Amino acid sequence: VIVRGQPRGGPPPERQINLSNIRAGALARRAVQGQPDTKDTPDEVNINPAQSFFFFILEKYFSYLRGQPRGGPPPERQINLSNIRAGALARRAVQGQPDTKDTPDEPWAFQAREFLRKKVIGKEVYFTVENKTPQGREYGIVFLGKDTSGENIAESLVAEGLATVQPHVFFFFFFSPSDQAKAAKKGQWSEGGGSHTIRDLKYTIENPRNFVDSLHQKPVNAIIEHVRDGSMLRALLLPDYYLVTVMLSGIKCPTFKREADGSETPEPFAAEAKFFTESRLLQRDVQIILESCPNQVILGTILHPNGNITELLLKEGFARCVDWSMAVYTQGAEKLRAAERSAKERKVRIWKDYVAPTANLDQKDRQFVAKVMQVVNADAIVVKLNSGDYKTIHLSSIRPPRLEGENKDKDKRFRPLYDIPYMFEAREFLRKKLIGKKVNVMVDYIRAATSAMETGSIPAFPERTCATVTIGGINIAEALVSKGLATVIRYRQDDDQRSSHYDELLAAEARAIKNGKGLHSKKEVPIHRVADISGETQKAKQFLPFLQRAGRSEAVVEYVFSGSRLKLYMPKETCLITFLLAGIECPRGSRNMPGGMQVAEPYSEEAAIFTKELVLQREVEVEVESMDKAGNFIGWLHIEGVNLSVALVDNALSKVHFTAERSSYYKTLLSAEETARQSKEKLWANYEEKPKEEVAQLTEEKERVAKYRAVYVTEITDGLHFYAQDVETGTKLESLMESMRGEIAAQPPVEGSFAPRRGDFCIAKFADGEWYRARVEKVESPAKVHVFYIDYGNREILSSTRLAALPPAFSTRTLPPQATEYTFAFIQVPQDEDARTDAVDSMVRDIQNTQCLLNVEYSGAVCPHVTLQFTDSKDDVGLGLVKEGLVMVDVRKEKHLQKMVTEYLNGQESAKSARLNIWRYGDFRDDDADEFGYRR
Repeated sequence: VIVRGQPRGGPPPERQINLSNIRAGALARRAVQGQPDTKDTPDEVNINPAQSFFFFILEKYFSYLRGQPRGGPPPERQINLSNIRAGALARRAVQGQPDTKDTPDEPWAFQAREFLRKKVIGKEVYFTVENKTPQGREYGIVFLGKDTSGENIAESLVAEGLATVQPHVFFFFFFSPSDQAKAAKKGQWSEGGGSHTIRDLKYTIENPRNFVDSLHQKPVNAIIEHVRDGSMLRALLLPDYYLVTVMLSGIKCPTFKREADGSETPEPFAAEAKFFTESRLLQRDVQIILESCPNQVILGTILHPNGNITELLLKEGFARCVDWSMAVYTQGAEKLRAAERSAKERKVRIWKDYVAPTANLDQKDRQFVAKVMQVVNADAIVVKLNSGDYKTIHLSSIRPPRLEGENKDKDKRFRPLYDIPYMFEAREFLRKKLIGKKVNVMVDYIRAATSAMETGSIPAFPERTCATVTIGGINIAEALVSKGLATVIRYRQDDDQRSSHYDELLAAEARAIKNGKGLHSKKEVPIHRVADISGETQKAKQFLPFLQRAGRSEAVVEYVFSGSRLKLYMPKETCLITFLLAGIECPRGSRNMPGGMQVAEPYSEEAAIFTKELVLQREVEVEVESMDKAGNFIGWLHIEGVNLSVALVDNALSKVHFTAERSSYYKTLLSAEETARQSKEKLWANYEEKPKEEVAQLTEEKERVAKYRAVYVTEITDGLHFYAQDVETGTKLESLMESMRGEIAAQPPVEGSFAPRRGDFCIAKFADGEWYRARVEKVESPAKVHVFYIDYGNREILSSTRLAALPPAFSTRTLPPQATEYTFAFIQVPQDEDARTDAVDSMVRDIQNTQCLLNVEYSGAVCPHVTLQFTDSKDDVGLGLVKEGLVMVDVRKEKHLQKMVTEYLNGQESAKSARLNIWRYGDFRDDDADEFGYRR
């Protein structure tokens, strides 16, 4: 300002007075006329009061502040607290400059920083700039809150004795706090000089791996001192003051690339990721779990009271999962994958252009249930879809065993299944687990087709569907890897075409390596010396007598050439043979002949598919009868009690060959062929049936009087006896069972406390988990006790641990056994096992667990002989068996039964004329006398 005195006889004197201790903006000035190097200067913008957030305290008396974020990381500003001074923090010597040294903390410097950090970090502040140096450094006053009414930060530091007032400052508001601190001997004014406040900072660790291992992955208190990028931070470990650089386990954020000139170029979203981490962790109190230290890089997880920064970075699309460090992550790798998957689905930030590997697939093609038909390799299977189509599925992210180096024996034919170590074991593991079973398939990605390299080192591959296959909740690929029978494929970091359970696969491989399983074992590799005698006539001749004497031999079907021609692996003999089905004539498929391609016969393809679905890669039994001149064995093949030759004939895919006449299966084959003829399908589609002769029905001579009562059939035995409950007493049984189970639930029996003896009544735990009344029939051992369920008629072999004493309130005195044994009147059961089975199966379908009407016709040595009627139609069940040709008539001599006997005989004659079931070859009783169990 310019001031003037009083005018006395002329213009008064002028005087320029400058206001001390303050500074205001300069007014505009015009350029000096005639001096071209000067320019007009505008008004200096006054540095107005502003609001901001503290985000970083560099020293005790100057700090970094940030404004509000708007569309990206907000601008930063360094404010130095004016008019005060605090101790300087320790500084590390500049790397590469040997003349610089580490400088320790000044007394009370770290305490001042901590006071200021805890008071203002992350909080809203109001500041004014008082002065700005030519170098651009700004000095000002900072208040907590939205205006100057808040706490003065500098004043608080002075009041705590953590800062002193600059000598040239005469502001009265600093005097009182400073005097109070001196009087209270706080901070720098305390006695002792403050040497105890100087930290022993450790910038390096001699053996980082031992240091990390010594912490045993326990959380360590820390302060985040610096954020290099979103996933790389520098932390001060407390209370020992180790200053360490930590990389977040399992993830990687975009980074800042350092150029040749020293400048840094951020990758896309690098600045945003850094701000995301800074705004949440920088100079915050956290806990760090140091998890591993590969190659001197410390990996860890930072836990904040508000959450896990690793998961948050992934969820917000600021980071991607990293396989090599995912394995050491202790908080659950599946959480990281789920967070990354969420970001991908929302296409946020680094995933904005992401396209899922299965994006073009419908949901029904992405996840489905299918039946496994074949194991192609140790990493591929063929499945049958619900539509009936076949599809090859490759197990995601695994590689089957491979041969290291070249095949040394060039003269020997290379057979991968047997010559590659552990390939056979891997195939067998999958075969036994999967063949014929339904599996859940979840497609992970479609691997595009590749062309062969010109060098020939890499072959061409067609398009491959890669999926995670599970059965019973078990990931087949993971099980294979855990046994050391496959390895996990390593991918580029940006390659998302991988298994959805990739981390579990890596963990399984790590376990296999640790335990030395399979491919990772140090033992000698297994050798499979399998002789292939297919087409080797001389070898086959030598082998034939051995197989003929062996009777039924175990085998595995390795390949199906056609409906009746197969390749078998004989495990006991460790050889491969070609096997032809005996007794049938199967349609031939197309094949190359000297005169050209032979056209396939009708239904040859259907026959081959039928055989594949039934026996391919299944365990079977074979009976070798002979061999042909080409060295192929001929015989019978059985799978789970089914004769494949009979099955093909029964399904109208083959005809009976005349060579079957001398076989014990000839009658069964003829019966199957007759059934197929009647169906008029496939090979028999044009078959014309011969006219039948009708049998005159005999008239009944007199009426028959009978008293039928309602019963409930509960069990049918192999001898065509059956057990039934009286419907009248059914409610009593239900009431007794309900009461008994209630008592058992209230007082469960002690397992193993019951010692079973033959004839004892007890309670037995059935397969449905419920208890039923039973009687002990035989005790082989504590693990094998034969019991009979007295109220239902069925039998079972149980362990004694599933038996208990029968409570007295529910004994047979309270309610007698409800299952009564009966057999059919006027019926003779066939002695042939197959025919008897057919009759039993028919009864099971028709009357088991159904209500019928029963009448006792006459008594027998074992049980009453009865007739049974269907409740609704009143048709005679036994007579129906006779008419279907499933049983024969047992002729009774009693006069009052003759009408029934006549009716049954008429039904038998009808079945014989139609050649049904046991009569398919005519009346066989002409050749079978009474001594063989048949009587006319």
